[in-house]
Amino acid sequence: MSQSGKPAKKQRLDKVLSHIGVGSRSDIRKQAKQGLILVNGTVVKDSGYHVDPYADKIEVGGEVVTYREFIYLMMNKPPGVLSATEDKRDRTVLDLLKHEYAQFEPFPVGRLDKDTVGLLLITNDGKLAHELLSPRKYVPKTYEATIEGDVDADDVAAFAAGVELEDGYVTLPAHLTILGRERGSKVISHISLIITEGKFHQVKRMFQAVGKKVTFLKRVSMGELKLDESLPLGACRELTLEELALLGAESSQG
Repeated sequence: MSQSGKPAKKQRLDKVLSHIGVGSRSDIRKQAKQGLILVNGTVVKDSGYHVDPYADKIEVGGEVVTYREFIYLMMNKPPGVLSATEDKRDRTVLDLLKHEYAQFEPFPVGRLDKDTVGLLLITNDGKLAHELLSPRKYVPKTYEATIEGDVDADDVAAFAAGVELEDGYVTLPAHLTILGRERGSKVISHISLIITEGKFHQVKRMFQAVGKKVTFLKRVSMGELKLDESLPLGACRELTLEELALLGAESSQG
């Protein structure tokens, strides 16, 4: 067992250091030959030397490096970017990441439409992503939206029963709350909606099914994880240990 309580798992030194962004494997090979890498206080000139990244003390250029396998980021997704890993025409959420995060090759968990804003989880932990996205898990997702039209009690009841979309699919029951209305030349409604599935454009299609149009959409929570409202649009930060616990990700941490 390593000091972290994880089973000892030896890996090549260059693999460990390249994974956390110290440099490419060729860079690390040069640093090792120059005597810049120490393992447990001893100079290691072979970049292929095997280490336990959780138990061994690794220093590069006089600085101790900390290994971790996974990263977990909360982004306040801005409008105009895609929830994808790459795209030939548009910017993606990964284009907004700093290199220190991008080097882990993370991906967005699920997707928000190009014009939708709010909470987006970005990670390289495939197991956690699967748990959160699995249809069998019924992970609730909460949205706040501005609707063109008068959302009323009939709509609340319709959403609670499940709405039939234009392709004939009937959604799972959803919890719709009316937050307020603005009455002018057009009635504008402000709502909160909790759904437990993630069909393509689902929220927009649900309101379209009852004759109304979504003009603004923001995701504010996923499971028990809530958007940090102090996070500017386009910014991201690492999840806290408490937030990771809400997602059940403690065991997935490196």
